[in-house]
Amino acid sequence: MFITWLYAISSVIVVSLIAVLGILLFSIKTESLKKILLYLVSFSTGALFGGAFLHLLPEIVNEVGFTPTISFYILSGILFSFIIEKFIHWRHCHHPEHICDKKIHSFAYMNLFGDALHNFIDGLIIGASYLINIPLGLATTFAVILHEIPQEIGDFGVLLHGGFSKKKAIALNFATALTAVLGAMIALVVGSYTENLTQFLVPFAAGSFIYIAGSDLIPELQKEKDSGKSLLQLLAIILGILVLATMLLLPHSHENHENEDEGHETHAHEMHLE
Repeated sequence: MFITWLYAISSVIVVSLIAVLGILLFSIKTESLKKILLYLVSFSTGALFGGAFLHLLPEIVNEVGFTPTISFYILSGILFSFIIEKFIHWRHCHHPEHICDKKIHSFAYMNLFGDALHNFIDGLIIGASYLINIPLGLATTFAVILHEIPQEIGDFGVLLHGGFSKKKAIALNFATALTAVLGAMIALVVGSYTENLTQFLVPFAAGSFIYIAGSDLIPELQKEKDSGKSLLQLLAIILGILVLATMLLLPHSHENHENEDEGHETHAHEMHLE
């Protein structure tokens, strides 16, 4: 069990370090960075939609079906995000010394919330995979890393566009990434109960992603009136979706889990026959 914990925690720490990829943009001159910020926000919009509609929802539907309960969890994610944003706006009005002076837009905080939840679920999945076996855990970690690289770059752009400094954006990106460590630890501790937890969190996260992309980021992109730049934004959104779509080519952990379960059942059946 110690080896499982060692591999799992090491893996999520590596995944969390992917968040500091924003440092690659740190050396870009501020004026040059401003020119591409809206395209990074566009890319993140596509990545959020792609994550919700191409990964999270198909994953949970494949596991339990598209039931009213799943729909309720999705709606709860949307409504909870709405409440969180209302709370942020309330703080904006009643505590201006904390937010208004820094001119931080609410969508930046909403993106932090969504990213933290997303990384927490990644940690759950990685931890649960290592409970099955180490090779599966490594494969799942690799898949998550490939997903995190474009996601975190987009998130970094959203935070910058929302008003955070480059140093603060990198620090916050890394802080939200550490929720993956918490997710992995919970998965390792609760073990067999993790599946029930993810059955709620996965559609809940999908609802949150849909809300953040549709309610916060797209309205921000609609402020651009130049037709040429708007076309580039559309292409960046499509690119974000396509990058997430390529992740579908990777082996999914739930399929490997099902195959292993089938192997156990076959072995048990053969033993019974003997």
